[in-house]
Amino acid sequence: MLESHYYKDMVEAGCDEAGRGCLAGSVYAAAVILPPGYQNAELNDSKKLTDKKRKALREQIERDAVAWAVGIVTPEEIE
Repeated sequence: MLESHYYKDMVEAGCDEAGRGCLAGSVYAAAVILPPGYQNAELNDSKKLTDKKRKALREQIERDAVAWAVGIVTPEEIE
């Protein structure tokens, strides 16, 4: 896990997006806030996980997270 880089008394959220923009389809974005000191050895590169392992890790993160969210924007909404 990455160490907190900014303010020690504030919450930091990790986020990522996936998609190829409005010409190729929807854009997906996700953010998660994990408890301070959270450790999970499997939480590294989701592209290297099997579908089964990715699903299990997602469920674990959803249970452990302080907060999480996923957003989807369609090409019509972008334009």
